[in-house]
Amino acid sequence: MSPASASRPTRDLHVVLYGATGFVGRLTARHLAAAAPEGTRIGLAGRSRERLEKVRTELGANAADWELIVADATDTASLAALAERTQVVITTVGPYASYGLPLVEACARTGTDYVDLTGEVLFVRKSIDRVQEIAEASGARIVHSCGFDSVPSDLAVMLAAKQAQADGAGELTDTTLYATLKGGFSGGTIASARQQLDEIRGDKAARSVALDKFALSPDRAAEPRGEWKDSAAVRHSDEIRSWTAPFVMAMFNTRIVRRSNALLGHAYGKGFRYREVMRTGDGTKGRATAYAVAGALGAGFAALNVPLLRPVTDRLLPSPGEGPSEKAQVEGFFRMEVRTTTTDGSQYRSIVAAQGDPGYAATAVMLGESALCLALERDRCPLPAGMNGGVLTPATALGDVLVDRLRAKGFTCTAERV
Repeated sequence: MSPASASRPTRDLHVVLYGATGFVGRLTARHLAAAAPEGTRIGLAGRSRERLEKVRTELGANAADWELIVADATDTASLAALAERTQVVITTVGPYASYGLPLVEACARTGTDYVDLTGEVLFVRKSIDRVQEIAEASGARIVHSCGFDSVPSDLAVMLAAKQAQADGAGELTDTTLYATLKGGFSGGTIASARQQLDEIRGDKAARSVALDKFALSPDRAAEPRGEWKDSAAVRHSDEIRSWTAPFVMAMFNTRIVRRSNALLGHAYGKGFRYREVMRTGDGTKGRATAYAVAGALGAGFAALNVPLLRPVTDRLLPSPGEGPSEKAQVEGFFRMEVRTTTTDGSQYRSIVAAQGDPGYAATAVMLGESALCLALERDRCPLPAGMNGGVLTPATALGDVLVDRLRAKGFTCTAERV
């Protein structure tokens, strides 16, 4: 679909990438330069025009006429001016709890669609509380978590639910996502986790939100009882014949998936229960790996949560803006497999998978394609019943449009009865 077909008020630009000079920002800019169709008007935004010019030069001829916009997260006027010029804003500037809300509010007030990479449940909750009504009134679609947090999880469950409904097999009940991946975590992700831990440690109310399984629900009181608790346990799964370990992103991804179900009127299932774990393999080796993963996560959490250890962790862990080599990005991969049972007893499997380091190379594709959905195919994108805009999720704001675009980029996105 051409840029001219997008049903949006006329604006100078289709997409502005804010944070274009950071590591993931540069990868996203590279993807847009390669993937956006001719005629797509794109801008690069950040604090330094000189650094933006350097990024644009590195992108080659396709980006030669891209506009450069100087904006700062602490300057609300510059953020408002940025939002007013474009149909969609992409932001990679985190931690979002520190830098994100002014841009979210600027987009909500100007009717500008917005996508980001956040994995911060407290930030998303604040975003909902601050701009939900504003965005619904303006028509802005605020779509958080459009990278590895939480596109694969959200789309995999959506695909399973849709296939079961198409087959007349009823609603989803107990549903588990099994994650397999090779790749690292960015310095930005670590900084976000550290900041959220600091906030939780010092604020009882924030801790309560972070631990609430339905923290992002639009109607907390209406949520069903019996949802699985977050768990750090090591288990053996008979349905996939593998040991499983706790998955580091589960406490965030599960909240996004549950929000999707709630925004859709619990269309996945009123008895839908959801959890995410990491697959480590069968036998003695798989069991040992599962316990090693659980131990490493526990140690990592403790290190980030103890201020006295910060000087040590700062030396060992990547800083914001840092990332893996090109070779490591290419060799990375992820496979998210959902197994579920429906109300009539049928078994379903859905898979979202891709080659490329999940937190970098694959995330840049997911983020860029999420923005292009809204910039170029907004008329095809879904909306929950009765909503004109608001704080949404990848499944509820992008749905099958994003699935189609990711498949075209080599992603696996499937669902079937087993």
